[in-house]
Amino acid sequence: MIKYILKRLLALIPVILGVIFIIQFILYISPNDPAVVILGVDYTPEGAAQVRESLGLNDPFIVQFARYVLDLLRGDFGNSYVTGEPVAVQLAARFPNTLILVVVSMTLCTILSLPIGIQSAVKPNSWFSNITAALGMVGIALPTFWLGLMLILLFAVHLEWLPATGSVSLTGMILPAITLSASFMAGTMRTTRSSMLDCLNQDYIRTAKAKGVSHHDVIDKHALKNALLPIITVVGVNVGTQMGGSVLTETVFSYPGLGIMLTNGIKQTDTPTILGCLVVMAICIGICNLLVDIIFAFVDPRIKSQYSKRG
Repeated sequence: MIKYILKRLLALIPVILGVIFIIQFILYISPNDPAVVILGVDYTPEGAAQVRESLGLNDPFIVQFARYVLDLLRGDFGNSYVTGEPVAVQLAARFPNTLILVVVSMTLCTILSLPIGIQSAVKPNSWFSNITAALGMVGIALPTFWLGLMLILLFAVHLEWLPATGSVSLTGMILPAITLSASFMAGTMRTTRSSMLDCLNQDYIRTAKAKGVSHHDVIDKHALKNALLPIITVVGVNVGTQMGGSVLTETVFSYPGLGIMLTNGIKQTDTPTILGCLVVMAICIGICNLLVDIIFAFVDPRIKSQYSKRG
């Protein structure tokens, strides 16, 4: 099992390096001049040349990429072109807020979508199953920014129950969490329903029923246990995807997280800030995929047997 985990962990390193390479190359070939952002109204051709030389922007791309990776290993994300502050300090201040939002959103998504998906699979032709299937399609189709604006108009403007802007508080996180989890909730619910339906139609389920196993045990110990693999995949991928999906949600609600930091960095063409936010998000997505693989190693008996001592 340790061999399997180490193998997945080592495979994560080239993926993260590849993501950093692609992001930095896109920013490298962009027409924006960092010297213009740094100097502002004090811009002169001579001053711009000095700024580019001091930042190493005249070096070849491979040299800049290697230097940035070495700086990352020391925890240095560079300094913001706009504020001059270390990007690592800003990331440390905003990343916990995004992490809290994603955890709350994912908890809400899992608690609601799994029971609904299981119940709609147990009674596939009921009115409950038809309604939840329709709501699932609507949830997937709804744009995140539109749903966020509609929730603000309803609960903040008209009803005045909740604040219009998000914050790291109980009331300030309700609307952003609902907005962020809506589409993922619909996808998880549909995946749970499909996976459970597939398992409930298998021969071993009919055999268990013929032996007199109770309905509760058939669902929990037989069908759900075998339907977990695709559900775990979707839930794990959703956790990483929500890190990227938080950009729109945080922008709509002015939530103080990585998403709005990335948006402001793009508006101000602040390359170190953009690169730092994207690198952190890419690392989080990679870690989530790694955790899914590790959970698979404990849930899937085929992986256990493949990496067992006897194998």
